[in-house]
Amino acid sequence: MNQLQMDFNLLTVEILMATLGLVVLVLGLLIPKNQSRGIAYFTTIGLVAILLYSVTMQWTKAEFLNGMYLIDPFSTLFKQIFLLTAILVSVGSYQFMEKYGHNQAEYYSLMVFATLGMMVMASAGDLITLYIGLELMTISLCVLTCFRLRDAKSSEAGIKYIILGAMSSAIMLYGLSLVYGMTRTTVIAEIAAAIALDGVSPLLLLGLVFLVAGFAFKISAVPFHIWAPDIYEGAPTPVTAFLAVASKAAGFAAMMRVLLIALPDLFVHWNVMIVGLTVLTVVLANLVAIPQTNIKRLLAFSGVGQAGYLLLGIVAFTQLGVGAVLFHTLFYVFANVAAFMVVIAFYNETGSDEIRDYTGLAVRSPLLAAVLLFSMLSMAGIPPLAGFVSKFYLFTAVIDQGYVWLALISVLMSMVSVYYYLIVAKVMYIGKPADDAKPIKVSSGLQIALILCLVMIFAFGIYPAPFTDLAMNVANTFFTP
Repeated sequence: MNQLQMDFNLLTVEILMATLGLVVLVLGLLIPKNQSRGIAYFTTIGLVAILLYSVTMQWTKAEFLNGMYLIDPFSTLFKQIFLLTAILVSVGSYQFMEKYGHNQAEYYSLMVFATLGMMVMASAGDLITLYIGLELMTISLCVLTCFRLRDAKSSEAGIKYIILGAMSSAIMLYGLSLVYGMTRTTVIAEIAAAIALDGVSPLLLLGLVFLVAGFAFKISAVPFHIWAPDIYEGAPTPVTAFLAVASKAAGFAAMMRVLLIALPDLFVHWNVMIVGLTVLTVVLANLVAIPQTNIKRLLAFSGVGQAGYLLLGIVAFTQLGVGAVLFHTLFYVFANVAAFMVVIAFYNETGSDEIRDYTGLAVRSPLLAAVLLFSMLSMAGIPPLAGFVSKFYLFTAVIDQGYVWLALISVLMSMVSVYYYLIVAKVMYIGKPADDAKPIKVSSGLQIALILCLVMIFAFGIYPAPFTDLAMNVANTFFTP
């Protein structure tokens, strides 16, 4: 009995998340609509409390239900990444939801349940558990994407996300079923042993192809990125930020768990596919971002390009590569969410997402202009910002494995990204605002969140040692039985 209780204690973070989501939903029925803003604060405080509790489990390594669910430093760090993103997006949603005016409980509850789905994906030690987490995340995000019922773009984005999400889930499910059929187990740790015993079959390789394609959809890698620009543009901006960071991180967590732990004997086969996806993603995403005139579409293609850089760590298949992925993902939370919070604040004031309307933003709101500038420069890999350090580790990881040409392509595309980021900077700092343009008001809560993100972007770049040590130590435990 004590052992059973101790086992369920391993699921405390997930249980708290499920409880928070249900409580927020019930509060929406009890609290008058004119006091519903308190739900947003309650959700944020709850997420912060769960994040602080998760720190106590940082180095816990245990199994639940005979390996079907894994609690280890790798999954715990990703859970903290999801929680950080949810907290920042929750703060960034205050003004948006106040302007929207209703259904706040449903909005924040769905955000919590989507985060719970991501946590399940990160800890999944079993293919069935992985798929359940994937569907919980996807269904919640589908509803959030079309949350603005009277907005045509939001409805269109929701429909596209449902169709393409269902298609990608079907592709992944077919791949999972083939892997199960050839290995006769759904437990990730046992799949590698079964392959080592029985060898590689054509059907197993076919399952691998479907698996990689399914994961590529979830992380929006080229050419499976077709859903990202339209959905990012049409979805409510806070939801776009959540999609661009948290759901992508969840896809990478599950992808690394399956490829590096369950299918290492197929490295020769899946590595070729990952290298191809990396080249296509890094090159096409950065080139297509150049002509974009909508800031959300530009950030969408920027996010696709970032997925390409993260794939470098999987190509390396080393502790350094996995550690670099973890560090890059951690910094990406602050950089990308900060950029989207600026977009949220600007849209709330002007109702526009067009880059040309950002003319003179440095005059109208110096804080918003500075945060957007440094966020984009960090994503481009400019020193002394965080993106430079993370890309340095990613490039070093692939060079160590002999992929010098791949690192050169990635460096070249990083230089291209500087160009389209500076287009936005030029508009903000050189252009003059219209005569009737008013200063943009930023709430105190959003100001604190923006300043925090800006501080973290510089901290990760100037003094990265604590964060890189954490990432590398977690990566080490990921490769240790």
